[in-house]
Amino acid sequence: MSSSVQAQFEKHEVADYEKRRYRGLDQRIVHAREVRILKKFLKQAGGGSPNGQASSPLILDAPCGYGRFAGLLLGQGFRLLSSDLSFHMVRRAVERTGSPPAATGIVSNLTKGIPLKGRAVTAVFSMRFFHHLHDREDRRTALREFGRIAAGFVILSYYQTNALHILQRRLRRAVKPNKRRISMIARREFVEDARAAGLEVVRIAPLFRGIHGQHIALLRKIL
Repeated sequence: MSSSVQAQFEKHEVADYEKRRYRGLDQRIVHAREVRILKKFLKQAGGGSPNGQASSPLILDAPCGYGRFAGLLLGQGFRLLSSDLSFHMVRRAVERTGSPPAATGIVSNLTKGIPLKGRAVTAVFSMRFFHHLHDREDRRTALREFGRIAAGFVILSYYQTNALHILQRRLRRAVKPNKRRISMIARREFVEDARAAGLEVVRIAPLFRGIHGQHIALLRKIL
């Protein structure tokens, strides 16, 4: 995952996580596919010229993790605000944008509330977070917060119910036990919860159609 969901990472743990994550061939393929989809969605969400000027649209990366997508977001013409539950994750995400840093950061718990005013950012970006929320009300709370602070668009990933992906995970757990669970939800449920949060679906793109549960959604604020 790209976030520190419900985890207070220490500095050395952040470094270890960054070193290990997305280094295997399968994860590099996943990352490349995510970037390909996200570039299209970010353009639709109002990305401008990659100049980082005060007039550039502001995007919130939440949870930001160690900043895996920071370069992509800046490169698509956004000013960047990085947020995570872990202070050390936020600091690392900001550090990755250069010296002096091209981003600012805040610590927040997405299921408790984000310390920003309504419509404070042009867009909200949230990757690999929702499938770690196993309670529907937690997902609704996060969506409401995204809908509250976004003036325009929300881009997020979620895992949509997929029988083949569920079977694959069960087989992998049988070979190599893993306590980590992911929450898969039906598209209808996701669309309903998004609309209740004041967001409408513009487009939903599967990561790998038919064989993988991850989907990336572009949502627009309902005026």
